[in-house]
Amino acid sequence: MAVYTEVGDEELAAFVASYGLGDVISFKGIAEGVENTNYLVETACGWFILTLYEKRVDPAELPFFLGLMEHLAARSLSCPTPVRDRDGANLRELAGRPAAIVTFLEGVSVRRPTPEHCREVGMGLARMHLAASDFALRRPNGLGLASWSPLFQRFAGRADEIRPGLAALITAELRDLEAHWPANLPTGVIHADLFPDNVFFLQDHVSGLIDFYFACTDALAYDIAVCLNAWCFEQDGAFNITKSRALLKGYESVRPLESAEREALPILARGSALRFLLTRAYDWINTPPDALVKRKDPGEYVRRLAFHRTVATPASYGLDSAGPAAGIAAT
Repeated sequence: MAVYTEVGDEELAAFVASYGLGDVISFKGIAEGVENTNYLVETACGWFILTLYEKRVDPAELPFFLGLMEHLAARSLSCPTPVRDRDGANLRELAGRPAAIVTFLEGVSVRRPTPEHCREVGMGLARMHLAASDFALRRPNGLGLASWSPLFQRFAGRADEIRPGLAALITAELRDLEAHWPANLPTGVIHADLFPDNVFFLQDHVSGLIDFYFACTDALAYDIAVCLNAWCFEQDGAFNITKSRALLKGYESVRPLESAEREALPILARGSALRFLLTRAYDWINTPPDALVKRKDPGEYVRRLAFHRTVATPASYGLDSAGPAAGIAAT
């Protein structure tokens, strides 16, 4: 359950009233999510999501996230759109927490993506990158390369409790990535967390992207690497190149990759795998067994990292160094 802050009926009704959305008909907590408290709210004007931002979210960064969603929605990208109150504010306070109301999106997330789902995700990601290209605000990637070593140091002494030899593996990988991380790639706003639970589908077509609270300014191709890790591995840990080709084909049908981005994809995929290994390992060690949030297995990303370490060229992901996804013409 991801409802950390309880809100009373009268308190919530008074909060919603300031938005001009009509009377509250019903509301209930949403179990999904690990960072914030979310409520599904039904009013006379329809369905909305109320989010209370918990302590792990820096309130100073909320104008970036909310502004980005408004910007993307104004450019016809389907995503939650912040609702402004009668005074024009899209961020207020409720139950001692910063809070916002956003529009509700129709659709469901998929547990077992098909290649067609992956193609749709690639297209959606590229459309997001293009739609955000003129967004004025910037936010450094707080979970980018510079943060990985300091994060590791916070649990390095206990890493082998998760898996024998994990500390040595992470140490060696950090050293290699820091020495070879690509520079001067095309940058812009990236989602940075586009996992299957953050994409909604209707009839196998993307109906919306959600949860922009890790969005930041970074290499666009790094966002693709995150998606390769999130969408293209099977439950047994095997990499599915058919899904990878489909995802990359979808992306390049909207925004063709530059040669440098293709060549950088193997190391970016390694970096993405390490980023999620580090955060999962940290949470695994520091989340109490009786916590409301279910811990995610770091071992999944040990296996994904091991695969990426075997990749020498982008062809292993369905790309060549000179053109669109290998063997597939961009549409």
